[in-house]
Amino acid sequence: MLAAMSSAALRPSSQATAVSRDRGDACPGTLRLHAADDGALARVRIPGGVLTVRQAEVLADAAERLGDGDVHLTSRGNVQLRGLADGCGAALAESLTAAGLLPSRGHERVRNIVASPLSGLDAQGFLDVRPWLSALDTALCASEAAQALSGRFLFALDDGRGDMADLEADVTVRAAADGGAQLALGSAGQALHLSAEDAPRAALAAAEAFLEAERAGGTRAWRVAELALADDELTALAGRRLTAEGIGHRRRVRETGRADGPQPGVVGDALSVHVPLGRFSAPQWRELTRVTVGELRLTPWRGVVLPTPGTSAAQRTEALARLDTVGLVTAPDSPWLRVGACIGRPGCAKSRADVRADATATLGAVGALQHQSGLPLYWSGCERRCGHPRGERIDVVAAPEGGYRLSVAGPGPGDDGARAVDLDDPSRLAVALAKIT
Repeated sequence: MLAAMSSAALRPSSQATAVSRDRGDACPGTLRLHAADDGALARVRIPGGVLTVRQAEVLADAAERLGDGDVHLTSRGNVQLRGLADGCGAALAESLTAAGLLPSRGHERVRNIVASPLSGLDAQGFLDVRPWLSALDTALCASEAAQALSGRFLFALDDGRGDMADLEADVTVRAAADGGAQLALGSAGQALHLSAEDAPRAALAAAEAFLEAERAGGTRAWRVAELALADDELTALAGRRLTAEGIGHRRRVRETGRADGPQPGVVGDALSVHVPLGRFSAPQWRELTRVTVGELRLTPWRGVVLPTPGTSAAQRTEALARLDTVGLVTAPDSPWLRVGACIGRPGCAKSRADVRADATATLGAVGALQHQSGLPLYWSGCERRCGHPRGERIDVVAAPEGGYRLSVAGPGPGDDGARAVDLDDPSRLAVALAKIT
């Protein structure tokens, strides 16, 4: 398919800044493990965050049998297994393949798809995106060209409520009020309006247009934002590809409405829970499989939505109490909803501190202060800030000389660090937050 499009019209844009990747994408997967200080790490792509109960059980078994015993969630609704023993790659791949979690070895790192986790469960979106999710994942795994996408390229499927809008996806498909769909690339202000039926095929075509632009530019790029091409120019290129493939579309102003992800509690025909710092113990994970009906939906906010159709209000309340008992967050006023952290020591050699221990020890200060900004706190062991949330937040970064440096990270480039304060002792976090907010 790539050869069908001409690249003659592609020109560098003065509005875009190219990022040339002079090394291969080292993003881990399940076939290529990452060596960390606490053992090997595997990242299992879970398109849309959707797991059957059986698949969830296989992940828990793998974590206990081969790793550190915990199931770790990522900011894209994927799963990481840490502390894996040397030489376990073949056994892990065999287990995941048998469970349907590794449908195509050539595509295992490119199946990065986030989707509205409450879609079809609370009557809030314009349509249920589950058919889109299945169709896009199938199309991705059938596309030879798609294997060239980096492990960081991200698709987002939004049912129209706008909960995917802040995730900075490379290709976003959003349901429209008229029954159609909008296709947008990166942060482009323009979108392509098309039929809902064509949306999955159009999303793949847009990703292949990105690959064409990358190849024509002569540099390696992992994300749309790294191309030396303005987003709206890439939108035009994607439109030409859709036309070539017989997908009708019209150019429109992009929908910009935004919505938050699901809060903990009972939401429609589902339960929503959050896990502190994105780390489930095996018993916590297995309690989820006992409560849900048929599947789990992992969210990009390190939470889980558990569909419970056919259950009574009393049953849902009892199930929520069980999840609270095992240490999961079930109330929307928990301070854990505003606190996150990278893996830190001892799992990461680059980390300067055990950030998770410090985040846990200072949780009371976050809850008691209720700082006026309401911004989330993200603890990082170094300046890379791995796994940080999108948008405005307070970064708590371990300093080279010890202690931490707090700064307000803004939503745009150049905003980071405009307001900052040093924190010598984590126990004085409340004082530092009062100064910075």
